[in-house]
Amino acid sequence: MYRHGRSASTRFLVLYWFPRERDEADDEARLGIAVPRKVGGAVVRNRVKRQLREAWTALLPAVPDGNDYVLIVRDGLPDAVEAQGYDWLETRLREVVEKVAV
Repeated sequence: MYRHGRSASTRFLVLYWFPRERDEADDEARLGIAVPRKVGGAVVRNRVKRQLREAWTALLPAVPDGNDYVLIVRDGLPDAVEAQGYDWLETRLREVVEKVAV
């Protein structure tokens, strides 16, 4: 599946995106979030997913429509968010989304 898409990555996030079929090309961007068990327990993984969904919603106007996106979290992100704060997470997500828009 990932062979047909493109990707952009940062230290803590990998974003894959895939163009949709023509009849769905004008629809709003869809997001899937994958947080591996290596990142932490269920509580930690669900907290990261909630934070990323919230940040994604704020960035939605900057995200190109007509694509499906899969965001994969790398180990260490929850600790970094706890140390740096939610604004730091939004900035990291914005960085990876800007790579898509280019």
